[in-house]
Formats: sequence, structure tokens, C-alpha cells
Amino acid sequence: MKLQEGMERLKPYIGRRFETFLTEEQLSNLRRNKGRVGQILELLIGLKNTSNSIDFEDGELKTNKCNISGNPRETMFITQISTHIDEILTKKTFNDTYIYNKIKNLLYVPVCKDGDESSWMFLPFIHVDLTMDKYKKLYYQLEEDYYSISKQLNDHILNSKDGFIHTSNGKFIQIRSKDSKPYFPIYSDVYN
Repeated sequence: MKLQEGMERLKPYIGRRFETFLTEEQLSNLRRNKGRVGQILELLIGLKNTSNSIDFEDGELKTNKCNISGNPRETMFITQISTHIDEILTKKTFNDTYIYNKIKNLLYVPVCKDGDESSWMFLPFIHVDLTMDKYKKLYYQLEEDYYSISKQLNDHILNSKDGFIHTSNGKFIQIRSKDSKPYFPIYSDVYN
């Protein structure tokens, strides 16, 4: 499915309380499993929950916790870093990274998570195409976030008291060091 079609399929759910279109089973565990809202949204609009690098044929779907006005309450999770650790650690040029390719054509859906799960709702989405001039300022911030995250991860490896890397944040995005089950260690060729 193309991102444009996904936008059309998403429109009927905007501004509606979750209880009006989700089952009790779908409403359970939403607070504890942060990624569940995005997975449910994928299914609602006709996508499958897969491990593909991008959700649409031509872009990515991302949800993010916000207040009722649409202001983010946390940085947006982009990816788990297990297979891309060295790309980030070596500060590969942002435009050539997996991260840029994942978010360069993005359907961003704010999720108001005020109150209990039944009253949560999707707010009006934003289609962000980082190749367009109108998103140049955002592009530069995301690029800065990427290099900051790279620096943080290198610092974790060299200086962390517990010996682990941790979730790293920029102003708008975050990269998580967690893994999905079954767990696999993150291995870096750079640090052997």
C-alpha cells in the first residue's frame, strides 16, 4: 500500500475515542506496550504487522504520544539499533543511513493519551516528506539528532558504568537499544 492510500484510510479514525472503534481486547495493554497503538493502527488501515524496514511501499507510519493539542510528550521512536549499530557508531552520512531512508517520507500520527485507554484518540496526521523545501528546517534538526545519538551511543560504549548502551534521544527522535523476542546481543564490528 502507498502512503497516500494509508492517509485516506486513516481519516475516519481521526478525533474519535478509541472505545468507538476498538474492542476490549485491543484496548488492553495499550499503556504497558508502547508499540501496540502503532500496531493496531497498521491493522486498522489495512497494513500487516511485519518487520519490513518501512510500513508502506513508499514511506513509514509513526505514532507518537502527545497532548490534546498535538504537542509531543516524548521523542519519537524510530528503530531498534541491533542491525544498524555500526552505521550509527561510525556517523555514516545522515542521507545514506537506514534511519533517513526510514523517515524521509513519513506519515506522522499524534496520539492523545490523556485519561484511560478508551478515551485515547488519533489526532490529525502530518505527511512529512524530508525532500521538500518546506521541511528543510526539520531535516536539519533530524540530522542533528542523528549525530547526537551517534555521539551518545559511542559514549555509552566507552564510559557506561553498567557496561550497556541505553536508549538515546535527540530533540525529536530516539533510537532504542532494546530488542524484540527472541533476544539477540547487539554486536559491533567497530568495537569488536
